[in-house]
Amino acid sequence: MGLTNTSVGMGAVDSGLEIRKQAPTDKVVAIAGNPNVGKSTLFNNLTGMNQHTGNWPGKTVSNAQGWCKTGRHGYVLVDIPGTYSLMAHSAEEEVARNFICFGKSDAVVVVCDATCLERNLNLVLQTMEISDRVLVCVNLLDEAKRKHISIDLNALSDELGVPVAGTVARKKKSLDRMMDQLDDLVDRETALTPFKVQYDPLIEQAIRIAEPAIRAAVCGKSPVGGSDAAAEAGEAASGEVAAGEVAAQDEATRDRAASAEARNIEEASDETGNAAVGEVAEAAAISPCCDSPAALSPRWLALKLLDYDRSLMDELKAYLGFDILEDPAVAAGVEAARDYLKAGGLRPEQLKDKIVSGLVKAAEAVSRKAVHFQKEGYNDGDRRLDKVLTSKWAGYPIMLALLALVFWITITGANYPSALLSDLLFKVQDRLLDVFHYIGAPEWLTGMLVLGIYRVLAWVVSVMLPPMAIFFPMFTLLEDSGYLPRIAYNLDKPFKCCHACGKQALTMCMGFGCNAAGIVGCRIIDSPRERLIAMVTNNFVPCNGRFPTLIAIISMFFVGVAGGAGNTLLSSLLLTLLILFGILMTFAVSKALSMTVLKGVPSSFTLELPPYRRPQIGKVIVRSIFDRTLFVLGRAIVVAAPAGLLIWIMANVYVGDLSLLAHCSAFLDPFARLMGLDGVILMAFILGLPANEIVIPIIIMAYMAQGSLLEFDSLTQLKELLVANGWTWVTAICTMLFSLMHWPCSTTLLTIRKETGGWKWVIASFLIPTLCGFVLCMLVAGVAGMLA
Repeated sequence: MGLTNTSVGMGAVDSGLEIRKQAPTDKVVAIAGNPNVGKSTLFNNLTGMNQHTGNWPGKTVSNAQGWCKTGRHGYVLVDIPGTYSLMAHSAEEEVARNFICFGKSDAVVVVCDATCLERNLNLVLQTMEISDRVLVCVNLLDEAKRKHISIDLNALSDELGVPVAGTVARKKKSLDRMMDQLDDLVDRETALTPFKVQYDPLIEQAIRIAEPAIRAAVCGKSPVGGSDAAAEAGEAASGEVAAGEVAAQDEATRDRAASAEARNIEEASDETGNAAVGEVAEAAAISPCCDSPAALSPRWLALKLLDYDRSLMDELKAYLGFDILEDPAVAAGVEAARDYLKAGGLRPEQLKDKIVSGLVKAAEAVSRKAVHFQKEGYNDGDRRLDKVLTSKWAGYPIMLALLALVFWITITGANYPSALLSDLLFKVQDRLLDVFHYIGAPEWLTGMLVLGIYRVLAWVVSVMLPPMAIFFPMFTLLEDSGYLPRIAYNLDKPFKCCHACGKQALTMCMGFGCNAAGIVGCRIIDSPRERLIAMVTNNFVPCNGRFPTLIAIISMFFVGVAGGAGNTLLSSLLLTLLILFGILMTFAVSKALSMTVLKGVPSSFTLELPPYRRPQIGKVIVRSIFDRTLFVLGRAIVVAAPAGLLIWIMANVYVGDLSLLAHCSAFLDPFARLMGLDGVILMAFILGLPANEIVIPIIIMAYMAQGSLLEFDSLTQLKELLVANGWTWVTAICTMLFSLMHWPCSTTLLTIRKETGGWKWVIASFLIPTLCGFVLCMLVAGVAGMLA
């Protein structure tokens, strides 16, 4: 879900990639693969706790590297972002391509899903065009067996020309066999001859024209004939087409002539184009490029120079130390190759489609020889489920029902442990007070440290930890089961109507746990415009820190405080409706932004619907608790501690007969009344900027004119206090609306600053939800006043 201790706040700062070897002889291996193929499981099981995380240089894309050892070698494994292609359209794809090309790895392990091998072979074939040090890892063989799919690993290896290992990433024995094959690969002294994708004859001929000069520039070997040969080849290849065009008298005749000449070039390439390129092609054949694993493939470079990509050219220039297109021979060869393609009727905008078509056909041909289906309808069960879960009429109600169920389990399950934890922490507070009194500490020091900082921390921990310990595993179970991508699929159309990206649905879901995590998750959105829309609107979804306030108010004013399964279920339904309103506001604001300051059309994206899987409940709980719950809790503690000190100072420093907190509340009161609130509530939200969890405790403290936070034994007592200070159902509704729509917490704002690189969008993210909250609260208060 994009939430780790290096992905939020300061962790989002680019710190560069440093390969951490434990010994100089360690081998560096890239772990690549499509999303949802078990790549992370394989990486984690191989490296265990020997991992380091950070960001790729110049990117806000997180990286992970780990260390493992076999009987022969130590390995630094670099986990490359999951990607479907190396034709970079996103930051993740750029990172994957750049590390495979320029990362100087000793080998690349490409992890594939055995249940959909043909689709995964697209990435394998692209990787083999760059490097011959490739090991194909066919993972999830257990799922393939369950679906009656058999993979002939030997046939696949023979077809691809590289080693192939079959694995079940959760089982260590299968990984041991894969590591044995990796040892053999890195120890191999002779180069492999991997499968070569055969593209359209026009493209193949163009590659032969451009490749020799590129080989000379990259490998330092002079081709026979040099740039003159390439230039002559281009002239020979395009001369006949040019003659045909001159001879044509009208457009129809020109079209027929060009088509005929293109066919002539394809059918008689050995006689025309190859005759001119013969010497060059022969020289390339007898002058292989460098044998180093870090060497670039001249054939692949020729293809990429023809299909020009600015980002790749920048990386290539940095890697080589010079601009390869400034080499006269390379420039002449590439220009001749482009002229040849143009003469053959292949326009630049059609080239990429032809390349993709060649890859798809090659993957299909290889797959046909290695993959056998014993049962044609192996995925009929998944498709039947998808017809229900992604349908127009059932998909949305099921989504809302599951959301309500998660909230009901969270609310019901968190009440008792939260009370136990609160009792424990406040008993510790009593012991701390005894210690401070015993050592004779000044009252002001005791108040600041114990009644200020510690009491705020105790409240935050007791309120946040139990719900998070339930919510995050529940959410992760939905993620691991394969349902979360279905949510993105269902919400893609509404977001498209708002001129936003369907991937925003996933970042919005991340925001339920932590809005800062949702902001980091926006990295999966390729378009900068749509990424900004997702960041600015992420706060309309309440995070875990706002749930206690919303649940308490719903229980006190709209359900009843008696408890019981019925009341808890009703609270969950009302909370779901409130969140649904927040989602509708997300759509509305996304639409407004896309029609004004962030104009544009929605981009398309590839969304894979992974097979439904039985979640590994034990691993889900462990991962959720340690990688998400405790991290979010730790972040909240860090920001809540100074907030507790500030609140204590404001509540205990008096000017005249009133504390600073009371003075500030009185100052804000006239404006707050227009919103259906009062000065104390608005001041509590302002002081709750570091952590939303402390809003209710601040309100209690201010109403009781106490110098420290207070905790009530029951919601009944809390409701009596609020009603005694003027709360009505209107106040409750306006407080919930403002809790749903106000400024993000400080950590989320800091994360936006790191992700966008400036303060402009931080300010926008602060003001837009706040203004929406102000306006809605004023409307509700105004209408209620007229009806009273």
